[in-house]
Amino acid sequence: MKKIILPLVLALSLVGCKSQKKDVTEVDPIRFSQSITSSELSDYLYTFSSDEFEGRETGQEGQKKAAQYLKNYYNSLNIQGGSSEDEPYFQTIDSSFFKGRFNSSENVIAIIEGSELPEEYLVITSHYDHEGIKNGKIYNGADDGSSGSMAMMEIAEAFQKAVSEGYRPKRSVVFLHLTGEEKGLLGSKYYTENPIYPLDNTVANLNMDMIGRVDEAHQEDSDYIYLIGSDKLSTELHNISEEANSSYTNLDLDYTYNDENDPNRFYYRSDHYNFAKFDIPIIFYFNGVHEDYHKPTDTAEKIEYDVLEKRAKLVFFTAWEIANREERPFVDKPTL
Repeated sequence: MKKIILPLVLALSLVGCKSQKKDVTEVDPIRFSQSITSSELSDYLYTFSSDEFEGRETGQEGQKKAAQYLKNYYNSLNIQGGSSEDEPYFQTIDSSFFKGRFNSSENVIAIIEGSELPEEYLVITSHYDHEGIKNGKIYNGADDGSSGSMAMMEIAEAFQKAVSEGYRPKRSVVFLHLTGEEKGLLGSKYYTENPIYPLDNTVANLNMDMIGRVDEAHQEDSDYIYLIGSDKLSTELHNISEEANSSYTNLDLDYTYNDENDPNRFYYRSDHYNFAKFDIPIIFYFNGVHEDYHKPTDTAEKIEYDVLEKRAKLVFFTAWEIANREERPFVDKPTL
């Protein structure tokens, strides 16, 4: 029996070792990106921006429902929570941090741990709050607060699909849904002042805020996205972004709002900025403003789901490269 069993055990162990040594740098990420679909984005977004969630105002019942929805999604994919609190998917922010202006709220956080560099972190962000109910009207925030969060959910699924096939990213990838953005970037402010993962080991932040619509300047060609901040701190991150786009998505990368003299100052107006203040390289993905911005008419049927899919895939491919390259993006233009 020993002469039969031992070779069999050895063979099985060798098969196991081989399956564990899949080289993530040699697999084509397109196969995983195919899980990012306009139909799923539509299903999630119609739910998330429905009246049931009451505009997801910070600290209110609708925001609590939204946080639970996000938690349940990551749990269903077997992506672990990123917090050490009693509720591992939530980073609780007490009302005192908001100086009592709003009820306590939560950032929602999940993580796929890296295989080789688990203590280096790529953080992908989008806020999930919106304006709530004003004068009896629900501000659903389909583009503003829903489009980025739903894209992040799909990106997480693509990474987890890779993991299920044996291709775990080298670095850890953190999926951070932020509360309180509409109140003054407060969720990201809290996270960067109370980081769950060390900021020194945070290699980059990719932030999506309003990526589901087409603005007036691009009515003739919707295959675009505004990129802001990609070259502010790291020329290398900017080049990674450009190469990911040219290799996979071929969107028009519009840098209009990246101009330091642009009067809109969008670089300072979304959650990535609280990471950039610590010299963490960032990219802000943005579709530009539209007539429904911060109005109750920002609703799910106005989202361009095919366009949203392409933009989500661009973020995925960029994240894939950052998570799996040999070195973290070099900060050649530090501000600190």
